[in-house]
Amino acid sequence: MINPERKQRIEEILSRKQPTLEVMLDNVSSSQNISAIIRSCDGVGVLNFYYSNHEDLDLRIHKTITQGTHRWMNRERVAFNNRVEFLKAKQKEGFQVVATHLTEKSISFSKVDYTKPTIIIMGNEKDGVSQEVVSIADSVVIIPMRGMAQSLNVSVATALILYESGRQREEAGLYDTPQLTHKKREEIMSDWIYRDVIRHRSKGKIFY
Repeated sequence: MINPERKQRIEEILSRKQPTLEVMLDNVSSSQNISAIIRSCDGVGVLNFYYSNHEDLDLRIHKTITQGTHRWMNRERVAFNNRVEFLKAKQKEGFQVVATHLTEKSISFSKVDYTKPTIIIMGNEKDGVSQEVVSIADSVVIIPMRGMAQSLNVSVATALILYESGRQREEAGLYDTPQLTHKKREEIMSDWIYRDVIRHRSKGKIFY
């Protein structure tokens, strides 16, 4: 049994979740960066987080970095060879694919309308987002750099784009009204509460 304050907190989180703002990592391997990105995702209400890597391995999470935020979103590994098809399916669902990559046609990340259903694709710091993904992106964006470095750390870059997305969505009132249906919120809350109670019991804590 979960206490009323904890349940209310979960309900508040779900009421602000943004199911139409998603993030996918294209072959990002640093577990520290991945963990920091997950924490930023939680901060703007991302519900669905995807990742893909050459080895098709499950990601490793540093709980000291995520601070538990990984428990409050859906995480899914997409098979590396299927990631383009996965994104094309997202486009058919109505999502715009926004990939970060330096090209002649790249635009500033702040010029994208993130109030639309959006999946943001971030690549690793060495190679960036793969060309296969860039080729199908609806928008290819960069974060303008005015120093010697051409790019930011991937976790920092993701945070900047996410918080620009959050700013636009806040101005549009998308945090004021639940974006998930009542039924969906109840389903997710039931699952989250179950896992939360089990986790605390395993640590010798019981909610009443």
